[in-house]
Amino acid sequence: MTYTAPLADMRFALREVAGLARVSTLPGYEHATDDTVDAVLEEAAKLAGNGLAPLNRDGDKVGAKLENGVVRTAPGFAGIYREFVAGGWNSLPFDPEFGGQGMPWLLATSVQEMWQAANMGFGLVLLLNQGAIDAIYHHGSPEQRTAYLPKMISGEWTGTMNLTEPQAGSDLGQLKSRAIRNGDHYLVTGQKIFITYGEHDMAENIVHLVLARTPDAPAGVRGISLFIVPKFLLGADGAPGKRNDLRCVSLEHKLGIHASPTCVMSFGDDGGAAGYLVGEEGRGLSYMFTMMNNARLSVGIQGLAIAERAYQQAAAFARTRVQSKDDGSPKPESVAIVHHADVRRMLMTMRAQIEAMRSLGYYTAAGIDSALKHPDKEIARKTQDRVDLLIPIVKAWFTDLGNEIASTGVQIHGGMGFIEETGAAQHLRDARILPIYEGTNGIQARDLVGRKVAKDGGEAMLALVAEMRGLAEEMKVAPGDDLAAIRASVLASADALEDATKWVAQSVKADLVTALAGSVPFLRLAGTALGGWLLARSALVAQTRLATRDGDPAFLEAKLITSRFYAEVVLPPALAQLGPLKAAGRTVFALKEDQF
Repeated sequence: MTYTAPLADMRFALREVAGLARVSTLPGYEHATDDTVDAVLEEAAKLAGNGLAPLNRDGDKVGAKLENGVVRTAPGFAGIYREFVAGGWNSLPFDPEFGGQGMPWLLATSVQEMWQAANMGFGLVLLLNQGAIDAIYHHGSPEQRTAYLPKMISGEWTGTMNLTEPQAGSDLGQLKSRAIRNGDHYLVTGQKIFITYGEHDMAENIVHLVLARTPDAPAGVRGISLFIVPKFLLGADGAPGKRNDLRCVSLEHKLGIHASPTCVMSFGDDGGAAGYLVGEEGRGLSYMFTMMNNARLSVGIQGLAIAERAYQQAAAFARTRVQSKDDGSPKPESVAIVHHADVRRMLMTMRAQIEAMRSLGYYTAAGIDSALKHPDKEIARKTQDRVDLLIPIVKAWFTDLGNEIASTGVQIHGGMGFIEETGAAQHLRDARILPIYEGTNGIQARDLVGRKVAKDGGEAMLALVAEMRGLAEEMKVAPGDDLAAIRASVLASADALEDATKWVAQSVKADLVTALAGSVPFLRLAGTALGGWLLARSALVAQTRLATRDGDPAFLEAKLITSRFYAEVVLPPALAQLGPLKAAGRTVFALKEDQF
């Protein structure tokens, strides 16, 4: 049940797929040298493997507890969080003006993969704080940024998102929480549910970002405003002072992520919690989307992380669990199950999908860096369009695969996987929330089809298709059977994704419901095809470096074999999604409601 960060593959994805060298030339990122990045990765791996991972099991078994209004986190969490803050880990990607280290989001994303793989219940406090920082940084007033960001960036204070209410899940237009102006602030009242780390004992203050309505606000999403509602109000010196009028009413009893306190929060039981308007009234949802897009990338990385954790445990079990003879040997002795064809197939599928996810996740993070820092504004805009297109794919495809891979991990363990003591079941339970929170995966597919593809008629996706074909052209002259097979899959993927994108772009204009009926197969096809494209890029690099004896030959050969397995085994079923995405609209609504 240990975790070891896969540093070799992470470094390869950072440099050969995401283009760390290009990112480090962007203004403000010059200090992200190879030596610095390697040092950060190595130290993060130590903290993840030796500090966070050993707490994961007890965090699941003991969980967080509410005692007299105070949430006590799982054993060891407060201590490791202090170590985390003291090490400056929370400040990695943020603006140096407010105490950040100004490192690329690409590096921060790879480090975040380690935190989430080692201990997702703990990692959630980091994820939500990161999103809250982003929202205040981009939309808060200068005074708000000065007051809150330094402590949040250091990690001394943490942040939350308060969106959901009992009657309003994903439909935020139904929010009922109220905010009434009272001098220089507002009095916020209402109840919020599913608030991750809404109350805990690890930081001296918690900065809640709360969506609420002002008295004259119109109905629907345009009437929602965003407020900073701190647990402790700030004194004249900026330090936490009087307790605000908010409290954790209860903790949810959940299928997984037991270590992460999921709170029911009540605001204004004694007249109103002091809240401070972020930006303008009525623009809260657009501000919150800054936070949500950040969080959606991070949730996608959680899918990758839990898959990696499940794979490592399954691979270790398969090497040591002895069952049945080797079908490829005449010897009668039982062997480790890693020798059996079906177990090997499952392990290869896990491995290949993880490497494809890591490639696409890091590629997207590098796009965020380029969109933020590139001196050419037109290039930055086009890069942001690509990032916007990829975010729903990363969130949904990664988290669907996280569930599938965690389930495969249980399968490899056999009956022992169904027993809690092995730990394989925890990964599956923890993974199950990922396709649900930060916008269900159906909502991500709707966003991809109804907004991103509809916005430009599929232009951004077709630009990616063109790059896929460009890579295939580069592979034409490269020798080797592996590359020939991989190249063929890239071309097949490009054809399928182009066909699907054009169909979706036309269908959105003609009949939105028909397009939406096929939106999930479209997202799955897009994710699998784009992951295969980046794995093919990895294979080309690996083949070239093998030919020039540049690098570890065992690692490079494994990269080639894994890429070919993905091309020949993982990709074909995904490309077959082209049929369902076109056909779904004919029958999805064919039955009457009372026939279900």
